[in-house]
Amino acid sequence: MTKQNDLLNFFQQHKENKILKWRHYFDIYDRYFSKYRGKPVRILEIGVFDGGSLHMWRNYFGPQALIYGIDIIPECKKLEDDGFKISIGSQTDRQFLRTFRAETEPFDIILDDGGHTMRQQITTIQELYQHVKPEGLYLCEDMHTSYWLRYGGGVRRPRTFMEYSKKMVDQLNAWHSEQRRLQPDSITKSTYSIHYYDSIVVFEKKPMSPPEKMETGDYRIVDHAKMTTQSLSKRVRGRLYNLTSGILRFLHLRG
Repeated sequence: MTKQNDLLNFFQQHKENKILKWRHYFDIYDRYFSKYRGKPVRILEIGVFDGGSLHMWRNYFGPQALIYGIDIIPECKKLEDDGFKISIGSQTDRQFLRTFRAETEPFDIILDDGGHTMRQQITTIQELYQHVKPEGLYLCEDMHTSYWLRYGGGVRRPRTFMEYSKKMVDQLNAWHSEQRRLQPDSITKSTYSIHYYDSIVVFEKKPMSPPEKMETGDYRIVDHAKMTTQSLSKRVRGRLYNLTSGILRFLHLRG
């Protein structure tokens, strides 16, 4: 039996303020948001449109939820009459986002459903990712614009949000880097996981420390001494290759 999704049910029955979502989003929302239901969750949605999704969040999370919205359209301020907190400004305006950050407490959930251009998505995560609580969530949706030429996108095109987020995957694993260009930073130390779905990426935050390798038990089958010798030989060859490649690059020669 398929689990009932209260967000989808609300959407299907809703007839007032406009809501526009892709159908598969509802299961993703419920997977990550359900733990906050009935609690005083702080949620920020960027791009409130006609306000329908704000009402959906209120219905889903319950009356204790503190729901904020950011939009560039001044008329959206009217949604404060319904109990929401609305700030008017552009998500490409760094000073606006920094002022908003200074005037509000960190959020459990930040959802970027704004203008979906590369500059908007990248600027917003650069300024507001730090404003998510240490174990909160940051979502960017409608990432398919990273593949739309009219939005500045394109497959593996530099400076798209998709390519930017892939660099955050590198930072997630920076503890293991042997190169100076990739070292642990604030992303590495505050991000637990990054989950990709069709058109949505979910960042789960959690204070992180260098990974701890653990072992237990005795070697009973594997010849550990032989394996260690072979591994050392491979590492030496690998370092010699890297050294040679570096010298060739320095001399602008082709290897």
